[in-house]
Amino acid sequence: QEQFVESGGGLVQPGGSLSLSCAASGSLLRIANMAWYRQAPGLERELVAGISSGGSTYYTDSAKGRFTISRASDKRTTSLQMTSLKPEDTAVYYCNRWGATNTDTSWGQGTQVTVSS
Repeated sequence: QEQFVESGGGLVQPGGSLSLSCAASGSLLRIANMAWYRQAPGLERELVAGISSGGSTYYTDSAKGRFTISRASDKRTTSLQMTSLKPEDTAVYYCNRWGATNTDTSWGQGTQVTVSS
């Protein structure tokens, strides 16, 4: 069973930057493709960005041009560099396998990102 531990969240002013990190354990085969998700209050969890085992990346429209997903060479650390943050980016951010569903039991605690002046 894979496990994910997210870190790096915090309070930042609009226009600021944050870098999130995700430490993954478990089968490298199962965590070959990774993604960052977020859940804002009252809303469903949504995909933010994904990265394949080969390094191909995907971003939702809200993240495109502002966020950058990357992985360490050991494939167990996945990062999300966020710039030009907006209040609407406020959410709990999670990492998991790309394609994970809300019923998966591998979701971690997430890391809170709050964008406010």
